[in-house]
Amino acid sequence: MQVILTHENADFDAIASLLAAHKLYPGALPVLPRRVNRNVQAFLSLYGPGFPFTQPDALPRGQHVQRVILVDTQKLSFVRGMGKNIKQVTVIDHHTPPDEVPEGWHIQSEPLGATTTSLVEAISTRLIPISPAEATLMLAGIYEDTGHLTYTSTTPRDLRAAAWLIDQGADLEIATGFLDHPLTVAQQSIFDGLTEHLETRELGGHPVVLSWAVSPPDTEEEISTLAHKLRNLLEPSALFISVQIGNNTQLVARSATDDINVAAVAEHFGGGGHNRAAAALIRDRTSTSLMDELRTILPLYVRPRIKVQDLMSHGVRTVAPDETIKDVAQQMLRTGHEGFPVLDADEKLLGLVTRNAVDRAMQHQLGHQPVSRILQPGSMTVSPRDSVERVRDLMIQTGWGQIPVALDGQITGIVTRTDMIHLHPSSQTTERQKIAHLLEESTPEPLLTLIREIGAKAAEAGYAIYFVGGLVRDLLLGHSTLDVDLVVEGDAIELGHAMAAAYGGEIRSHRRFGTSKWLLPDDIWNVMRARRQHNELWHQGTSHDTPRGDGNKLPHFIDLVTARTEFYEHPTALPMVSRSSIKQDLHRRDFTINTLAIRLDPQRWGEMLDFYGGRADLEDGVIRVLHSLSFIDDPTRILRAARFEASLGFRIHKRSEALIAEAIPLLDRVTGERIRHEFDLIFQEAAPQTVLDRLQMMGALHQIHPDLSSDAWLAARLRLLIETFDPSIWDLDDDLPDFYWALLLYRLDHCAIEQVRKRLRLSSRLRELLNSQEAIRKVLCNFGDEEKASAITTRLDALPLQGLALEWLATDSSRERQLLEHYAREWRCVQPELNGDDLRYLGFKPGPIFRDILSSLKEARIDGGTTNRADEIALVRKSFGPENGY
Repeated sequence: MQVILTHENADFDAIASLLAAHKLYPGALPVLPRRVNRNVQAFLSLYGPGFPFTQPDALPRGQHVQRVILVDTQKLSFVRGMGKNIKQVTVIDHHTPPDEVPEGWHIQSEPLGATTTSLVEAISTRLIPISPAEATLMLAGIYEDTGHLTYTSTTPRDLRAAAWLIDQGADLEIATGFLDHPLTVAQQSIFDGLTEHLETRELGGHPVVLSWAVSPPDTEEEISTLAHKLRNLLEPSALFISVQIGNNTQLVARSATDDINVAAVAEHFGGGGHNRAAAALIRDRTSTSLMDELRTILPLYVRPRIKVQDLMSHGVRTVAPDETIKDVAQQMLRTGHEGFPVLDADEKLLGLVTRNAVDRAMQHQLGHQPVSRILQPGSMTVSPRDSVERVRDLMIQTGWGQIPVALDGQITGIVTRTDMIHLHPSSQTTERQKIAHLLEESTPEPLLTLIREIGAKAAEAGYAIYFVGGLVRDLLLGHSTLDVDLVVEGDAIELGHAMAAAYGGEIRSHRRFGTSKWLLPDDIWNVMRARRQHNELWHQGTSHDTPRGDGNKLPHFIDLVTARTEFYEHPTALPMVSRSSIKQDLHRRDFTINTLAIRLDPQRWGEMLDFYGGRADLEDGVIRVLHSLSFIDDPTRILRAARFEASLGFRIHKRSEALIAEAIPLLDRVTGERIRHEFDLIFQEAAPQTVLDRLQMMGALHQIHPDLSSDAWLAARLRLLIETFDPSIWDLDDDLPDFYWALLLYRLDHCAIEQVRKRLRLSSRLRELLNSQEAIRKVLCNFGDEEKASAITTRLDALPLQGLALEWLATDSSRERQLLEHYAREWRCVQPELNGDDLRYLGFKPGPIFRDILSSLKEARIDGGTTNRADEIALVRKSFGPENGY
């Protein structure tokens, strides 16, 4: 038996996770905890009969629990049939995983606002249907744990999951109604006690709220709801409340900052949780005595908040109100500062002058005017001891990008918006670090060094360079690639010539499209290895004796492409091209998952650009076009959509599917060469049959030609070609595009084959291959069951070998396939040991008899009549001796 469990005092996220996990593991029983929060219980009273939950007492007797799926908690609770030493435990959570994981435990924990989010993502990816009531419960789970999507722990994934649930029919009004559930009389009494005993302490620069209360006699109310209400009301950095219930006291803690880990405080009192929410039940303890101890120990668990003095710049530059705007502009140009405080003769702050104001004044020819004409008046300052939150609030209130720092009435420094951005690693910085790590792990070191060199050269010219499209997509999916295409926000041809001038090699350019192919010199990778060893800027003390990746697979050229935009003069036309920005370059691409870019110049190395939601679609496994005219502009995107869907295991978005249906007829107006190219790419996929099936479902195959189809027969033949077919025995290379085409067209009549061949500009070689099949089938049909192998070989020798290979794939007869394989692998290769010299030695004169003798010897070898040289000599003397008229 498998069960799904969660924690006691379960909130909406816990119960929603139970349900969602059951959707993913339908063979496991979702077991309700014995204690469920009152608002959750109220919801289940109305909607619970439709849910698959099992009460703990209703678990079947006599059955052992073999596996536990634990959701929204990492603490195991026990139910009937469950041994103390259970080994198979899967944890699905959104809290920080433990340092040590018990044997047999598998923990899936991601930093999300709610556990429900990760489960909903899996449900949507697997296209598992859910009812509106189920969607509403899951939405409540996400909303409760993210504070209606407002807590700082909320992630974009939480928002997308909530949006998807609303798409599935979740009722937002019902969900929020139960989250704002009215308090019971007893809860209200406790809440009144908590508000009466509120105290706020500043610890390490953090406002921390503490309070206590005593529960009414003979009641046992949930306290977490009251903690949520106080937290939303007061918005402290952390909240600690203790409620005495009989002889025991329950502690509930909430935190809004990583500086206060409430789990560690709860553990001090024998409880637990995670760094933002925790609880403890302390037996035989009053709430007031617990609060006394809490006040004593709490400073030990609070990390001091960063103050202004920790990030301010000292020695601030100021200007006088009578200085000219032109002089101030020169100072800004020299220093790179974005603004200066303006002080009068008594060093009193009059306001701030910004680069933006100076630039506008210079544009209006006001450089001779005093700076007092354009300053932003005000006297806002902060103290070195102020918190960074005060700086942030002042920046929001005033719009100033710099706040002066004053001590004892003197301006001693300044805090800038840039200081605030760099205060903690932002999500963007963290993302850049992750992308940089991916680049390092997936790219051979010499190639990575070369890309850095190109990035540095581009930066010198004022350009930016990017990895874009499929390369970025594959990088994020964990697929390696050595096809290096770099998009240049600048002149790619000029950059290519600059690299060739520095390192050698040859440049081939296409001026119309702004492309440059740099054919690399032979010694480039040795140069890059040497450069890396001496480049301290990019190689910060890490030593590798050998480069990552396979040096033999390093590319022979680098493609540099100028960022460009495209427009189509009419549907299906080839695009007109003009130089543009990276954003416009990405907008011309086919699908959102191919619109991602990674910046590669030194200052912004690893920065991800995602203008069109490509990262989200990549994570959700969705193929989506950028705009409604995409398939009309280029109908070959229909074929690519089906190919990406199959190769990546993704799904085409519903709206994009509808657009495909509208654009299918436009395939008639696409050149045959472009359609053939897309099919050649399809045939390179691991499972081309899946793509062809999808194209048939879309109507694309029928649109290309009414007789084209994809069915079980074709699937079986393609599987033979990919998994079993041995090209070497048919004297073929591994590249077999003609055979894919031949199988697709095999059952068409001559007229249809010729129509498709002309439409798609297929080779005359393919036509000859297909035309050979009629003669081959006639020969095979005439073979009798007792036909000698030599006779079969003689007749097959007269037929084209590639045509026989195609028939091996296409035939429905296992006997014919066996004969053809024997012929290709063995019989056609058989040769007698004797040759012309041997025959002359035996006394025969050169002439037609040599051909007869050697043919007879080959037939005998094939049929097993001879096995060695002596056998052949004996056969020659017997069959071609004087007694036979020779």
